[in-house]
Amino acid sequence: MNETTELLAVRVAELYYEENKSQDEIGGLLGITRWKVGRLLSQAREQGIVSIEIVHPRARRLGVERQLRERFGLDDAVVVPATDEPELSARVAQAAADFLTAVRPVPRTLGVSWGRTLDAIAERLPTGWATSVTVVQINGGVSLSRRPGTAAHTATTIAQKAAGQSVLLPSPAILERLETKRAIESDRTVAGVIELAEAASMYLFSAGVADATSILVDNGYLTSADVAELRRKGAVGDVVGRYIDANGNIVDPGLDERTMGLSLDKLRSSKNTVLVLSGESKHDVARAIVTSGLCTVLITDESTASALLEELP
Repeated sequence: MNETTELLAVRVAELYYEENKSQDEIGGLLGITRWKVGRLLSQAREQGIVSIEIVHPRARRLGVERQLRERFGLDDAVVVPATDEPELSARVAQAAADFLTAVRPVPRTLGVSWGRTLDAIAERLPTGWATSVTVVQINGGVSLSRRPGTAAHTATTIAQKAAGQSVLLPSPAILERLETKRAIESDRTVAGVIELAEAASMYLFSAGVADATSILVDNGYLTSADVAELRRKGAVGDVVGRYIDANGNIVDPGLDERTMGLSLDKLRSSKNTVLVLSGESKHDVARAIVTSGLCTVLITDESTASALLEELP
């Protein structure tokens, strides 16, 4: 671009961007064609005379979502604005409910885990979010503590709001003895639930942290000392009740053998797995899940998304 053309491009850009003139008006003022005005505006952007910046926060998150998809090979990513708890958890749960409501095709069989996040999603799903969906519980959730468990409530609520049916896994998440677990698995009813779970068209799950706040501790499956030992072995959190390290590998094969429900190999090989989590405490387990291929869709908060993108080359 020579100096004369450059000065003309500057003037065209001023009239268009600062004085809000149309391309026809600019052509009339400067004695050039509308086509040339358009070409000069394009050249102004290409040469850096004009820099366009989208400053809306939603646009920034769209960029982060695109980076997450590209970096980790995800099919989709949804990122909500960072804020303080408990509002953050509520926003992420609402985003997950909105995602499930809009997803097409509607999953005919939806496999769900359980816990605080899944319960929050279930509560926020609108009645009629889908029709005739079978919701199957993918990991054991019969509580061993005196507190009422949320596993059955979560699956049932999601199914009822879709005019569908829920299929529950009538077993604790973790059994004390391997022989007991094998005996329960061999029961025809339990085996049928696991078979249905393995054939689900979509999985919706969250992840827990490896500390005393774990819902597995809260429900009586593990003690704080148990979780501390798992951390010593490298655990960063649990996925459907199975504790993994930073590479997405099982940290305690013996414990994993006594854990009831969908295997991580099955989750990893599935084509439609939706992970929902938020908060700084879950950055490590989020990283382990997305880098080891355990999810195809990530729904999270802006801080977690940034941490995932910043800490990898």
